[in-house]
Amino acid sequence: MRVFPQSLRWRLSAVIALVSVALAVALSLLVRSEFSRVQLADARRVQDERIQLVVRDYGLTGRAALGARLDAADVPRELLDAVVGGRRATYLERTTAGTWIWAAAETNGHVLSLRSTYADRDEASKQLDNVLILGSAAVLVLATVLGIVLGGRLSRRLRHAAVVARRVAEGDAMLSVGLSVSAEIGARPRDETTELAQAVDAMAAALRARLVAEQRVTADIAHELRTPVTGLVTAAELLPPSRPAELVRDRVTVLRSLVEDILEVARLDAATERAELVDVPLGEFVSRRVPSAVVTGAETVRTDPRRLERVLVNLIDNAERHGAPPVSVVVTGTTLVVRDHGPGFPQEILEEGPSRFRTADPNRSDGHGLGLTIALAQARVLSAELTLENATDGGAEVRVVLPSAP
Repeated sequence: MRVFPQSLRWRLSAVIALVSVALAVALSLLVRSEFSRVQLADARRVQDERIQLVVRDYGLTGRAALGARLDAADVPRELLDAVVGGRRATYLERTTAGTWIWAAAETNGHVLSLRSTYADRDEASKQLDNVLILGSAAVLVLATVLGIVLGGRLSRRLRHAAVVARRVAEGDAMLSVGLSVSAEIGARPRDETTELAQAVDAMAAALRARLVAEQRVTADIAHELRTPVTGLVTAAELLPPSRPAELVRDRVTVLRSLVEDILEVARLDAATERAELVDVPLGEFVSRRVPSAVVTGAETVRTDPRRLERVLVNLIDNAERHGAPPVSVVVTGTTLVVRDHGPGFPQEILEEGPSRFRTADPNRSDGHGLGLTIALAQARVLSAELTLENATDGGAEVRVVLPSAP
């Protein structure tokens, strides 16, 4: 069971509130103690001045003035002991009947004493206590509000930074130079959050530069290979019919397909591709290309037919290459599902997504890992959602959710 809040906002609010309350209580106790001390000292001073007047008047007239009494029986024992030897003293007496401030003095073997109620000063102390309690409560409320505001601002900036950082992890930031954690959270105030954002921006910029360089090298190599590969295809077609010639033509065809795929990936990486969107009946579209597809309640989607066909072909080709039959295609609503009954996707592909030149086969004997990469990139161009998962009863399953037609 969690007792303390997990949110940074509420933790900061709780800390500020607790510190503020502790300070308020400490100050209240200090003020209360000082007020009580001053009250008692003032009461003793007044009583001492009064007993001095009583003693002086008694010496002149032989009578106890100002309500003083001579040898009173109810004088507290502590006060009587304090005035032995002709001294003066004051004493605060608290009883169930009330609180009294006493003053007494010994003169000519007699004790003159007087007392006054201390209730008015006790009442003043109670009023002060009420004020201090209200003040402490107000401090608690204000500190809590301040903590929520400050914590909310800090946590909001951190959440914004986390959102952008996740987009960096997903690869979006690599394709968008304008994406900045610092710009997202604001440059002011300049604090540790700003420094963290700048560090993330620097990391993203370095990763972006590295990725762009890799993409450029890949694209340049593909462009450089395109012309000689085209020449190889032409030359292979001119070879006389024979078994070696067939092998050459087959490998040249694979090489040309690989170069074309790399060029397509390079174009998609450049984020300059734009879909030509039209309304497409999804069930009819898939059934024409895959007669065995199962269509249930298919809807019309807004998509680019050429790119959607590319996605469908790549998914089926990937299932046939790396999975096991039967390969099924199911259309429901605006969702297209391609599934095989093979070993399923490796865990790293499920966690990190498809990547070029990474396949389920470590020997790459049956593909180069570009099919899923192209399908995912084309789905993004179509504003479709492509997810990879393994079926519970075995096999890899790719789900594509397309945007509905308006």
